[in-house]
Amino acid sequence: MTQPNYLTPEGEEKLKAELVELKGPKREELSQRLRSAIQMGDLSENADYHKAKEDQGFLEGRIQELENILRNAVIIEKSTGQDSVFIGAHVTIQEGDFDPETYHLVGPTEADPRKGRISHESPIGRALMDKKVGETAEAETPGGRIKFKILKIE
Repeated sequence: MTQPNYLTPEGEEKLKAELVELKGPKREELSQRLRSAIQMGDLSENADYHKAKEDQGFLEGRIQELENILRNAVIIEKSTGQDSVFIGAHVTIQEGDFDPETYHLVGPTEADPRKGRISHESPIGRALMDKKVGETAEAETPGGRIKFKILKIE
């Protein structure tokens, strides 16, 4: 069975827009490049042709990847009133005496730690799942074991 791809509604729209762009304008642009390269003759030594073929492979691979992600997408609906951490939640945590930090728990496809979006499959994400406000969680991270308290779940 294929793993579900958890996406926020915004993440789903972003991936759909990328797919439309790749299947339309990007594919057309690449086919133009290939036609031009083929018209130059001798394909065995034609760097433009080889580069366009390589780019075509990457483009088609990304299209397949996006189609697969969207086919197996589980959209994270905004949920209110839940008292434990869930995928889609904004969770405020505090480690020791450090300032509190808020993370948005998302699926791996949308994770971007620099923007506060962490995967529910990451060490911190796994430690947070199903915890309640006031509880302490521990995670084994690349930087070592950390303990943090859950301050707020939205």
